[in-house]
Amino acid sequence: MTDSPQTEPGKLRRTLGPVMLWGLGVGYVISGEYFGWNLGLPLGGTWGMLVATIIITVMYVAFTLSYAELACAMPKAGGVFVYAQRALGSFWGFQAGLVQVVEFVFAPPAIAMAIGAYVGMRLEVDPRVVGIGAFLIFTGLNIWGVKQAAMFELVVTVLAVAELLIFIGVAAPSFELANFNHNPLPNGWGGVFACLPFAIWFYLAIEGVANVAEEARDPQRTVARGFGSAILTLVVLALAVFFTSTGVAGWEAIVYEKPGAEPSDAPLPLALAKVVGKEHFLYTLLLGVGLLGLIASFHGIILAAGRATMEMGRSGFLPRSLGQINPTTQTPAIALLANMTIGIVAILSGRTGEIITLAAFGAVTLYVISMWSLFVLRKKEPDMERPFRAVCYPVFPSLALLIAAVSLVAMSWYNPLIAGIFAGILILGTAYFFMTQRGNDSIR
Repeated sequence: MTDSPQTEPGKLRRTLGPVMLWGLGVGYVISGEYFGWNLGLPLGGTWGMLVATIIITVMYVAFTLSYAELACAMPKAGGVFVYAQRALGSFWGFQAGLVQVVEFVFAPPAIAMAIGAYVGMRLEVDPRVVGIGAFLIFTGLNIWGVKQAAMFELVVTVLAVAELLIFIGVAAPSFELANFNHNPLPNGWGGVFACLPFAIWFYLAIEGVANVAEEARDPQRTVARGFGSAILTLVVLALAVFFTSTGVAGWEAIVYEKPGAEPSDAPLPLALAKVVGKEHFLYTLLLGVGLLGLIASFHGIILAAGRATMEMGRSGFLPRSLGQINPTTQTPAIALLANMTIGIVAILSGRTGEIITLAAFGAVTLYVISMWSLFVLRKKEPDMERPFRAVCYPVFPSLALLIAAVSLVAMSWYNPLIAGIFAGILILGTAYFFMTQRGNDSIR
């Protein structure tokens, strides 16, 4: 069944096909290949980060091939919020929506800071000013229209993937096992657990495909294809980038621009400079096209975050003004502007690693709740129409749930301050929920 070109007031417009969903899925995540993951290397070294990455890769493959069942059965903009509310009731639906908002709202400012770092490698400019400017531009693009936003996302994603392939091709001949094995476990095997949030950054936000399911043509088919093709692309790119960049000159070379410097948000240019030098055209190309990779994720997650916040407002779990759809563009303009405001405040903090970790807390909690919801719905609604069924059920959903739960505990142990901030957000959210939903019989 194909939606007519005319869209009902208050509804999102169905314009996205499988290629655009692939572009969104890869685009949401691809900045994780360009930066962020390298911040785990001082904690775990190459061996610790590799083990963490393998564990998290298994989790994401299992999760994606399970989560697609929920996304195809209930193609709504709220994603996990919708699934958990149906499976577990209003309270857990609210918690799922809240942690999704935490993930999607705090990932963009971390990426914006990396955009500023890339620009700062060529121009004398405050990275925070660049990041804030990026927020203003791409929030405006998302307000303009989803089709325009998705087409832009597809173009920059294709360019970003091509640039990663060029980087891999140029850096791979310079790979040396001795460089990869240099100081491989600076903090022992315990560093594996400390690396987990940065390994998660390789794939964080892939689940955002589900948040545009309401705007997909024939979502029961196209969403599953989008998820599957996106995760396959990302696994190949993540592992290839990890090995080629760390094998050029050791992990320290892609974390610190010079001894004693602050950790860098631009590891791939640092690696490429060791291979071809800063004056080579390939180095300039990486800065230019690599910037598009960061923009792809930044812009894509802004798109998904707007839908996540909108659905919470539309359902009355956040102020209803956030759920309003712009009558001209059929986009969640107020939700997008609210998310931008929080993002700009985060940019001003200047703490990329901590923001990444906070986003990762939201992500792994989302994965736990969503897999729990999948199991409950299989028992509670066995006759629900499921155009796509979880692969290797119940093994894959159980594996995703287990790894996500262990990751949540490990991240809390190694990041107690961020865990406390995350818990504080959940406590305040819970208080808001009970104050605004008092007397609602559906709370459980």
